[in-house]
Amino acid sequence: MQMDWIDIGINLTNKRFDHDREQVIDSAIEVGVNKLVITGTSVRESQRALLMANERPDTLFSTAGCHPHDAKSLDEDGLAQIDSLANEQQVVAIGECGLDFNRNFSPKEKQIEVFKQQLELAVKVQKPVFLHERDAFDTQYQILKDYLPSLNGAVSHCFTGQQAHLEAYLSLGLSIGITGWICDERRGKALYDIVKFIPDDRLMVETDGPYLTPRNLPKKPKDGRNEPRFLPHIAKTIAEARGQSLQHIAEISYTNSCHFFNLD
Repeated sequence: MQMDWIDIGINLTNKRFDHDREQVIDSAIEVGVNKLVITGTSVRESQRALLMANERPDTLFSTAGCHPHDAKSLDEDGLAQIDSLANEQQVVAIGECGLDFNRNFSPKEKQIEVFKQQLELAVKVQKPVFLHERDAFDTQYQILKDYLPSLNGAVSHCFTGQQAHLEAYLSLGLSIGITGWICDERRGKALYDIVKFIPDDRLMVETDGPYLTPRNLPKKPKDGRNEPRFLPHIAKTIAEARGQSLQHIAEISYTNSCHFFNLD
């Protein structure tokens, strides 16, 4: 029996999908990944994500937001455009938003300002938040503490942090998105060891394609590109780490994702 899956984070607007985007979607559906949430990382990419989602509304959905790397470029007009996008039916979350102090492509103060603006938007439209965080846990946690009581949910996208960070996010009520990072026996060992601590009702699965191709794929793609069709493989690794069946991971992640993004 084929299992149903939802990829909650796929960068389908990325140029690496330009030559075969429809085939990528169809290949995902063939293995049971029948819903994809396209990540919006800037005004332009959020607009493109929505256009794609509108073309296949039963399969594709999108987020609208500004990644912390692009925070320096977001002005009042850009924020107004994200606000407008947020009201569209196919837009199911605000983001990708958050803080990234690893490389600081945008100044920290500007990142914080833009993050708070998007959290306020999420409160206004009552759609969940698709979160990014890297090397900025303490600041992001403190900001989220203030907003979460008014938010309609938040997910820590591509979580790769420490157990203490996981427990802190869970204590705030966050859901957790797990990617192919867990399939890397070098970088992902710590995540493999702690993924079992995520409650069944908080777990979601994502590829973050074309990035983070699972390192333990039996047959790796020649171009190294990650795709939604690899989502069941990621889930298999999650199931092994949690001591649960693949069927169970399919059922809980699908139910959680439908509920979180209001896809029912």
